[in-house]
Amino acid sequence: MRFAADHVVVEVPATSANLGPGFDSLGLALDLWDQVEAKAVAGPSRVVVRGEGAGELPEDASHLVLRSAHRALESVGAPPVNLELNCFNRIPQGKGLGSSAAAVAAGALIARGLIANPAVLNAGRVFQFTAGFEGHPDNAAPVVFGGATVAWTAGEQARAAQLQVDPGISAVALIPDGSVATAVAREALPVRVPHVDAVFNVARAALLVHALAFDPSLLFEATQDRLHEPYRAGVMPATTELVAALRAGGLAAVVSGAGPAVLVLTTDPDSVPEPSGWRFRRLAVAARGATVARVD
Repeated sequence: MRFAADHVVVEVPATSANLGPGFDSLGLALDLWDQVEAKAVAGPSRVVVRGEGAGELPEDASHLVLRSAHRALESVGAPPVNLELNCFNRIPQGKGLGSSAAAVAAGALIARGLIANPAVLNAGRVFQFTAGFEGHPDNAAPVVFGGATVAWTAGEQARAAQLQVDPGISAVALIPDGSVATAVAREALPVRVPHVDAVFNVARAALLVHALAFDPSLLFEATQDRLHEPYRAGVMPATTELVAALRAGGLAAVVSGAGPAVLVLTTDPDSVPEPSGWRFRRLAVAARGATVARVD
């Protein structure tokens, strides 16, 4: 595989997984974007980070976008190349808004933009790559395809389908200062759950697909969860308290991904209060996913 370009710019959206009852399966792309500019260089690879994560994320070969780009190039048989990355980050890091899936997808799209045959890294293959790198497909699907998605695995293969979203639905993200590692949030989950809770979530997840597409008035009921949010309360008490307060006011509030950010699905973002100590972001649903914005 040869290179056809030495300069590429990619854009990747934030995502929110689970959406309440759709644990490890439902996801939503949000209109909040990271942009990464990549240049092939003769010297050593390096990374410059601006915006979210600046001064905290590594700026060497361990940076996730760089690791992903190198692995994606290797996967299609491209020769090794050193890269200079300029990352303009708007997605908060470690908050449950898909920053790691965005970074992995960005690396794969950098590879697509550089190689002479981008079809070998089409959207389906970028999704497979991102899901495999992440270890689960719930954020990988919306970051690659945009909109709302349901993702699952069949054997070793990640699969995804896009879902219809009522154009009146938007999201409000409430973002705290602290972060929770996904591994820590997963360790809080039990090995088994009661059958009645599993049945409860199956019904709510199915209802959520309907509510997103056809009847937003059902979003409050459809976003109830018993599989993961109650078990994670101990590792994110402020998030749990805020979700409870918002839901007590009739708002369809959920833990965004593994947290600690909170996401509210609504047709009236002005109805969502701005809690003290939380960043407040009104976000449209992103209709498109990760994109190669420019190739030189």
